[in-house]
Amino acid sequence: AAERGPGAAYHMFMLMEDLLDKLKLLSYEEEALRRHNMRPLSRCLSPAPPGGWRRRGPGARKAPGRAAAASPGRRSRGCGRHYFALPTNPGEQFFMFCTLAAWLITKAGHPFEQPQEYDDPNATISNVLSELRSFGRPVDFPPSKLKAGYGEQACYVLDCLAEEALKYTGFSWKRPAYPTEELEEEEITEDDAELTLNKLEEDVVEEESDNEENFIDLNVLKAQTYRSDMNESAKQEEILQSTTDAAEWNLEVERVLPQLKVTVRTDNKDWRIHVDQMHQHKDGIESSLKETRGYIDKLHNEISRTLEKINSREKYINNQLEHLVQEYRSAQALLSEAKEKYQEGSGGVTERIRVLSEITEVLERVKQETEEKGSSMTDGAPLVKIKQALTKLKQETIQMDIQIGVMEHTLLQSKLKQKSNMTRDMHATMIPEATVGAY
Repeated sequence: AAERGPGAAYHMFMLMEDLLDKLKLLSYEEEALRRHNMRPLSRCLSPAPPGGWRRRGPGARKAPGRAAAASPGRRSRGCGRHYFALPTNPGEQFFMFCTLAAWLITKAGHPFEQPQEYDDPNATISNVLSELRSFGRPVDFPPSKLKAGYGEQACYVLDCLAEEALKYTGFSWKRPAYPTEELEEEEITEDDAELTLNKLEEDVVEEESDNEENFIDLNVLKAQTYRSDMNESAKQEEILQSTTDAAEWNLEVERVLPQLKVTVRTDNKDWRIHVDQMHQHKDGIESSLKETRGYIDKLHNEISRTLEKINSREKYINNQLEHLVQEYRSAQALLSEAKEKYQEGSGGVTERIRVLSEITEVLERVKQETEEKGSSMTDGAPLVKIKQALTKLKQETIQMDIQIGVMEHTLLQSKLKQKSNMTRDMHATMIPEATVGAY
């Protein structure tokens, strides 16, 4: 800021005021702020610039300390005409900056997604700056300057985007139309340095008459003029016919001289004073120029000789280092070729790595299947289970054979018993018949 001049600290305030006018031309209150429930910038309290408000007269603004003491709550939530110039609330200012930037980019004909509250601020700033570069605007500051949401960089970005939006909408600035003003009659003022005693008496009489009445009587003014002319003529006649002693006249003049002194107050607005000052400054510049011209010419000659030496030295160095420059260029060409070959080789390596990973996956799957089959073939658990099943079948077969033998024996006994019963019944029926035949 020191290299740019003492007014560089206030450049962002001018940018902010221009930005506010452009936003009003784009109707930002209706299209951007109402959608996000935000207050317009011009309806909020403006923060004080560095150094406080300067007192310009009876209606000047209050000092920043008094304003803060009078209303401490208003300044903390104010946006105002200089909202993006000074810090008030960094989080709120950054959100307002992103919202307005997105709206202006969209207004300029480039589709841009409205940033949300929880988006990455670095990504949002990067997108905004890329859009700004696409409009052909230079960006010669780091993106971190925009993270605070205020400052000269934020005002510059929004001002550029507003200009692009105005161009896209077809707006063009026109020449200002100045109203015609009636020329006031210049008052011819007499030179106060040429006051005479009679003029002073006339002024005293006029002031008394102005204090008594608010208007001037032409007849009275005429009579005063005629009386003053008569007095002057009478004085001239008395001077011509004077009988006064010169020594007494000189003593009287010395006695009255201190009372006849008239103090003339110089008015800084008088053009004669400005002309005298201009002549004085011109004489001072000419006298200073005579003294400094020799030093400037000497400095010019020294600088010219130094530049010639630098040019000759530069040519000598270029001639001495020509072969090294050629070697450097050839090395650069070889390096670029090697980089191209490396890029091609790295592409083939990447493809082969992908094929190797696929083959490795297939090999792992085959190994897993082979291990499962080998473990199933070497496992003796099925044979043990088969032996146990055969042993159990043998035991059940033996039990079935025993039960079959028991059943056969029981059946044989029942048959024998049935047969003996049948034989006994037969004998019983045959004996009574034989006894009946004998009787």
